[in-house]
Amino acid sequence: MEAIFIFLYVYVFVVGACIASFINVVIYRLPLGISVAKGRSFCPTCQHQLHAIDLIPILSWITLGGKCRYCKAKIPVRDTLLEVLGGLLGMLCFYRYGINWMTLISFVFAMILVAIGMIDLDTMTIPNSLIIACLIVTVISYPFIDLSIMDRIIGFLIVSLPMYAMNYIIPDCFGGGDIKLIAVCGLMLGWVHLLVGMFIAIVIAGSYAGYLMLSHKVDKKDHIAFGPYICFGLFVALLYGENLLQLYLGMFGL
Repeated sequence: MEAIFIFLYVYVFVVGACIASFINVVIYRLPLGISVAKGRSFCPTCQHQLHAIDLIPILSWITLGGKCRYCKAKIPVRDTLLEVLGGLLGMLCFYRYGINWMTLISFVFAMILVAIGMIDLDTMTIPNSLIIACLIVTVISYPFIDLSIMDRIIGFLIVSLPMYAMNYIIPDCFGGGDIKLIAVCGLMLGWVHLLVGMFIAIVIAGSYAGYLMLSHKVDKKDHIAFGPYICFGLFVALLYGENLLQLYLGMFGL
């Protein structure tokens, strides 16, 4: 039995790394308006089409010494780290849910959030197509996440509506993509877990912004990408929101 689970974890890691390799394509192509469904993979530097041997997740980067086989340009290590992350996220979802549909749903959700977070980090925008992808996952997950319709409706509005209103008071204080992402994920997670996720996002983003200001790397008028922190918080809330909430309430004897 133990050998079977080891095999399953290895299998899940490999599948996760392969899907994350595709997510790298999405992260690169979507902001440039290039189709992610058509066309062979190519080197961004020399435009040479890549062959299957060049596209093996993690291993190709290692065997090629981190350089393009054709023009010797450096391959960003971030791409490989994201492939490793994809494998690890797959293992984490399997650890949390086991052989269950929620393993697949949570992993797909995680991969979409990775794409959103990285694109927002690179461009300060969140593509609507990825918001729609989150909405599709939300619909598919409906039978597997035990929440009332009211929990979902409140989740849709409880954070997104105040953020939308604040944009009228302080123009561009929140990105439209952030607001839409939170609204859609509120439908999936419900208002309680959404608040847990947003608490995590605000604490981490606020701490990082404070560090940047204290180190004079930004000033109070600058913007930072909030999407990566939202994505991290929402994913943690999906997997362990209830545990974290009980832990927090237990600190106050509630």
